[in-house]
Amino acid sequence: MSTLQISLAIVGALVLLGVVVHSAWSSRKNLPKRPIPEAAPRQEPAGTAPHEDAPATDEPSHRQEPCFDTDADLSALAKRTTAEKRPALDALIDAMAPVVVESLVSGDAVLAAMPSTLRAGSKPFGVEGLSASTGEWEFPVAGRRYSALQCGVQLANRTGALNQIEYSEFVMKTQAFADALGGEAEFPEMLDEVARARELDQFASGHDAQLSFTLRAMHTAWSPGYVQQSAARIGFIAGAMPGRMVLPAGQSGHAPILGLSFDTQAAMADDPEQTALREITLSLDVPQVLRAEQPFVRMCEAALALAASMDGAIIDDNGNLIRAEAMEAIHADLEQLYDTLEGRDLAAGSVLGRRVFS
Repeated sequence: MSTLQISLAIVGALVLLGVVVHSAWSSRKNLPKRPIPEAAPRQEPAGTAPHEDAPATDEPSHRQEPCFDTDADLSALAKRTTAEKRPALDALIDAMAPVVVESLVSGDAVLAAMPSTLRAGSKPFGVEGLSASTGEWEFPVAGRRYSALQCGVQLANRTGALNQIEYSEFVMKTQAFADALGGEAEFPEMLDEVARARELDQFASGHDAQLSFTLRAMHTAWSPGYVQQSAARIGFIAGAMPGRMVLPAGQSGHAPILGLSFDTQAAMADDPEQTALREITLSLDVPQVLRAEQPFVRMCEAALALAASMDGAIIDDNGNLIRAEAMEAIHADLEQLYDTLEGRDLAAGSVLGRRVFS
């Protein structure tokens, strides 16, 4: 073999080695970022829900705030704390029907007479009794006695206003309940209540806000474990559904402050760490979270912290970078929204506010 042939063979071998090394380097570079092994993050207890007797939370909502992104799943947020007691009926947001009884009624009898489902169409239906021992209205409890009863149906929620069909169902449920107890129900005028429902729905529709930021990977993609680990470092915990995390509220019984979501299929993959994520979403359901939690400030801080630690960019639906001045403008609008909700006795994060915006 001549010197030229030997030289060409060596050059060919070096070129081949270079191709193999470059291919291996490219493959390694394109792998999604993986988490550093450490203790598993806390998980959100399953089985708790934002609202008792609420409809399936995957239902689409016809109400959308035109100025902000919506996260339809946000109304499905599970709480990390135990469920709060059933919210009381309130004449501000419920159509009320007193049920007059001639004598004290046991809580056992009341519970036995209640309808099988506490809904009238898409609206929550409630029953309360006036406790003979405490003199306060409460959801019926076995072993107690009640001197009066009342039924109610919510006037509006994110599915819309109470309509005449739903009101008629409310009347039928209440009448059957009263008949079972030997009582007499007194109903408000249907047209008046439907009109109240429309007015409340119009107000709520014009003052609903569900915000979201998208974080996009700038260079290397992320694995689900890397996202979870990065989010856990700033306080997020695992949600009740795959591909979801939440930032817990500071007060017991309240909805999470923020949600973080990514591709569910990636989270449920046989080997999640081999799947690549290029986007995650931070979301805030404004009327569900107390103003005192400063949720939008926390949202901006979380987005900036994750973008810095994960080499990501904060973008809008059109793929444009969200600037600090845009965040400040949204914050100013939200402060006005909070004031308006409080003026209507539907403060963000309050029991009534959470019921109407659910």
